[in-house]
Amino acid sequence: MANKTLALYRRMQRWPAGGWLFTRAICFKAPYFASISPRIERLEPNRCEVTLRHRRKVTNHLGTVHAIALCNMAELAGGMVTEVSLPDSMRWIPKGMTVEYVKKAIGTMRAVATPSIPIVEANEGYALPVEVIVTDPKGEAVFRATISMWLSPKRSS
Repeated sequence: MANKTLALYRRMQRWPAGGWLFTRAICFKAPYFASISPRIERLEPNRCEVTLRHRRKVTNHLGTVHAIALCNMAELAGGMVTEVSLPDSMRWIPKGMTVEYVKKAIGTMRAVATPSIPIVEANEGYALPVEVIVTDPKGEAVFRATISMWLSPKRSS
């Protein structure tokens, strides 16, 4: 059975403005992500790409994209790739994140999230590191994050 979130994403991609609408739906479900007005550009098992336009509401006092806006974008990308890659019998929650600010973030940012290890069905919980690299319009890395996701079996009802 296809993942419900992934099936919805694929169905909405066929609609005019479907990608924008899908992202808005995700931001409605998790409202804090709406604070950066992201755009989910690509979503498939083991890969998620999110963009963030550099505009005033995500700008810091230096005129660059704010560090926490980059963290927010990384968590969105990491969460979405985990969600659509997970077996139906499993659930997830972020447990921690380490970040590295490589250079000034200027322009439209692109986050690419990929799991560091294969996601497998398990009878016990385990940690899944998800790597997120954010690049600028030149394709140069400006930010890196490793998000520790905790995967565990869903409780029986």
